Amino acid sequence: MRIRNLALSFAAFLLLSACTSRPHEFLPHVPDYAEGENWYNVFRGGQADIFYICSTCVFDQTTKEGLEKHYASVNRQEDREAMLEELNGVDRRLSGGNLNYFAPYYRQMSMESFLDKETVEARLEIPTSDVQAAFDYYWKHYNQGRPFVLAGFSQGAMLAIELLKNMPDSIYNHMVAAYVMGWCLTEEDLACPTIVPATGAMDTGVTICYNSVKTPEDANMVVIPCSAAGINPVNWHTDATPASFCDSLTVHLDPKTKLLLVDGYARTDHAALPWFGGGNYHTFEIPWYTPYLRENIQDRVRTKLAEN
Repeated sequence: MRIRNLALSFAAFLLLSACTSRPHEFLPHVPDYAEGENWYNVFRGGQADIFYICSTCVFDQTTKEGLEKHYASVNRQEDREAMLEELNGVDRRLSGGNLNYFAPYYRQMSMESFLDKETVEARLEIPTSDVQAAFDYYWKHYNQGRPFVLAGFSQGAMLAIELLKNMPDSIYNHMVAAYVMGWCLTEEDLACPTIVPATGAMDTGVTICYNSVKTPEDANMVVIPCSAAGINPVNWHTDATPASFCDSLTVHLDPKTKLLLVDGYARTDHAALPWFGGGNYHTFEIPWYTPYLRENIQDRVRTKLAEN
């Protein structure tokens, strides 16, 4: 018996040594969406809602204990403030002052997670589970049967697509439209019955997808090289018809890659991250198209309300 106990103790020691000899990962605690502090909500008494999922706002960190942190912590002030700036800004830009706005804080992946597809796939489960839990809570406790707009930018757009894949018809039938801005739709995504590409300015139950670049070669070749569907958010065409915006810029959809090709923008100082070169306009996906998005959301909401 003593020999067996010693063997077990030695095995436990080896296991502990193996665990402590390689880097550990710090996983933030799971958000409880029954707690109001895990939401940025604005209820205006509107007839419809926006459910918004924010983009990537945090970078990899190392805790004081030496643990690697690849996800945002919803109870860490710095992470909350980074997300809050976007959540508040998008509400002001897109809600039109009459739509209710619901946006969860969640354990989003860090910016470095998007250096390669394999890392994105390995870390996708945590933010996906948070956003699904948040949406489930929103639907059960906040929505009250109203039509809703699903919207997300960048990582938030990717997670919105994951929500659509798992959305039952009983909820999908209430969806005005999904705006997946700064992400791509794959052929596999389009095989999902709840992901229907928008074909114009007024259709409902559809998914609006677009990515802005100077040329197709300026696309992010790791995660957003092209898309299986796209639409121009200025004129709502799915062909190459150009549209003018921001006084001096022109944009048209490239029929081959479904990317938005923007002409007339000369500055390159927006490209502060290695993911985006000077001809990649990822950071402008909402600011550039704000008036067109806001008006279009209102139009689609009115159409959905009339359908109901």
